[in-house]
Amino acid sequence: MATNLALDDRLLDEALKIGGRATKKDTVTEALQEYISRRKQARVTDLFGTIGYDPKYDYKKQRRRR
Repeated sequence: MATNLALDDRLLDEALKIGGRATKKDTVTEALQEYISRRKQARVTDLFGTIGYDPKYDYKKQRRRR
């Protein structure tokens, strides 16, 4: 899909240099993938304290079964 974006040339040049990608397209694609990944990871922290567990469950016992 062709898309025209007004990007900050300074930021894009720095991203190209740091990321080591050959093209602007590759750089922007990688940046978008990283952005999505980090946002998904951040959502995981919202689950802390919301998932029930059995306090009697002995996870160490499961390790010894091997």
